[in-house]
Amino acid sequence: MKKIIFKGCGTAIVTPFTEDGVNFKEFEKMLEDQIANHVDSIIVCGTTGESSTMSLEERKETIKFAAKVVHKRVPVIAGTGGNCTKSTIEMTKFAESVGVDGVLIVTPYYNKTTQEGLIAHYKAIASQTNLPIILYSVPSRTGVNILPKTCQELAKIENVVAIKEASGNLSQVAEIVNLCGDELNIYSGNDDQILPVLSLGGIGVISVLSNIMPEFTHTMVKDFLEGNIEKAKNAQIKAIPLIKALFCEVNPIPVKAALNMVGYNAGIPRLPLVEMTKANQEILKNEIEKIK
Repeated sequence: MKKIIFKGCGTAIVTPFTEDGVNFKEFEKMLEDQIANHVDSIIVCGTTGESSTMSLEERKETIKFAAKVVHKRVPVIAGTGGNCTKSTIEMTKFAESVGVDGVLIVTPYYNKTTQEGLIAHYKAIASQTNLPIILYSVPSRTGVNILPKTCQELAKIENVVAIKEASGNLSQVAEIVNLCGDELNIYSGNDDQILPVLSLGGIGVISVLSNIMPEFTHTMVKDFLEGNIEKAKNAQIKAIPLIKALFCEVNPIPVKAALNMVGYNAGIPRLPLVEMTKANQEILKNEIEKIK
């Protein structure tokens, strides 16, 4: 059985920006509030954290800052992936040096690769770190899907311990479970599929929703894992309209707007992402009010 970095809800946390860079004061507030509301892990510099528009120095500072502030109270997982294997190794080594608990590594995007290339990419990275690695399959963004048989091959690598499965394909999740069993832990990468993935053997979610509803999302997963299936099911269904609103425009546009609505200073997304349309802001605001 592979190492479990966390069970439950991991928040793919937003990075708050000012015109000058990362708003570390607000980021610290967000981190503390996440911990106070019982999330089980924090994922920094992922898709939701807008790592693709952060400079190398900003990414390093943000990962280091999160590890220092959280100080092992919950696991911190750093998004270190990219479309260059060498750069991903360098960022992963840095993350390890500042004390994170694991890394989330997305498939290469734009240049993409074959399934054989994915195996070579992840093997090269895994050989250069002692950190547990979570594979990240999100073909809607990268154009690359980690197929179940590739997962089976990658699960043979000792420190490849999990996958964030955001393909949206539950049949694929089931096949990964069938092929990999306990050798690859599965996290839902989609908030609207938390319970379906858990029902297939998943152990948690890496969540956007939990940026604004950390305790709700944590409790939903906890209830399911503890056998309170009906309660968890009702929570998942209740959250669907809000989840839909949080993804009505490209993530993290809506969740940044939502954080601003509930009292944080999350700032606005960096170009090429833009602020949420007024019409969709109204829809989002209404859904936040309804679920309180």
